[in-house]
Amino acid sequence: MPVVNRIADYSEEMKTWRRHLHQIPELGLDTVKTAAYVAEMLETFGVDEIHSGIAQNGIVAIINGQGEGPTIGLRADMDALPITEVRDLEYKSTVPGKMHACGHDGHTTMLLGAAKYLAETRNFKGRVALLFQPAEEIIGGAQIMVEEGVMERFDIAEVYALHNSPGLPVGHFLTTPGALMAAVDTFTINIKGRGGHGAMPHETRDPVMAACGMAQAIQTIVSRNHHATEDLVISVTQIHTGTVDNVIPETAYVNGTIRTFNPEVQKMVMARFEEIVKGCAVAYGVEAELDYEVGYPATINDAGKAGFATEVAREIAGAANVEGEADREMGAEDFSYMLQARPGAYLFIGQGDTAGLHHPEYDFNDEVAPIGASFFARLVEKAQPLA
Repeated sequence: MPVVNRIADYSEEMKTWRRHLHQIPELGLDTVKTAAYVAEMLETFGVDEIHSGIAQNGIVAIINGQGEGPTIGLRADMDALPITEVRDLEYKSTVPGKMHACGHDGHTTMLLGAAKYLAETRNFKGRVALLFQPAEEIIGGAQIMVEEGVMERFDIAEVYALHNSPGLPVGHFLTTPGALMAAVDTFTINIKGRGGHGAMPHETRDPVMAACGMAQAIQTIVSRNHHATEDLVISVTQIHTGTVDNVIPETAYVNGTIRTFNPEVQKMVMARFEEIVKGCAVAYGVEAELDYEVGYPATINDAGKAGFATEVAREIAGAANVEGEADREMGAEDFSYMLQARPGAYLFIGQGDTAGLHHPEYDFNDEVAPIGASFFARLVEKAQPLA
């Protein structure tokens, strides 16, 4: 694996950084300790500028190259998940109910590794903007950073990010030009009926049957209202109602997720949800309120930047280990907001045969960090080479 030699030299340091971050997981925008540690490391590396307090606890660090040139943005997410870690690691999470179950500790470490190398060598022109972002898992920290003007403030011309991928062999890369990950929306339906005795259903307006009817009708949007060649996923993931076997409850709650790529499909889904909820409410004699929340947009790579990033990945991993025209997937990612603001690309990097993302046994594979750091470093050097 042709990892940059200098980055390979501090692989053990990177492991230390990553395992420290793993022990102090923080959620959402509240990444205070994580951001403080990142800033401390960046200061020791000798970066030129550290701007904190962006999106509450986000950081933008600037490294100047040699001579005039554009600014390239590299992003890593810092937040963790509200999951209890089950593996008894010596660097296990010290925060009950929180853990780095998605590898953001590793993403942050990869960008720190690239930062150390780039600040030391400066074998590029222009500038690098290192974007350490909170709240990828919820809220959308990338959107907040974009709305706070990071692209304009730091004159960022293009932007890139990596995400680890369990099941993909270590050191392999995967991406595609155009749409890579789906837009994600959330729906919640609150149903109010009239409760009563389970032996006398004729005296009630049963919200349980209404919830079941709505859940079934919602699935017909996928099977009967959209073209089969357009990717669409609708999953009812929660139905909450009732407390005991002989009581028909007063209320029910239905919740789930929608994944789309095409904005026209998204509009159709929203319209059908309104029609189905209203129609089922009338049919079952209940009241129903729909809350349809539009979430992260689709993650769409710039075709040219994705092609360039694929070339860099092949230089690091070898052509046989890089898939540059992979199938798109239905997961979602708030880096999509940065790609709406600037051209760039998002890539997956192999994590190996490990527990899956968001699993209580997940742990970032430290072998991956030098590979990801090398990718970031070579990306900058090839995008903005010295004459």
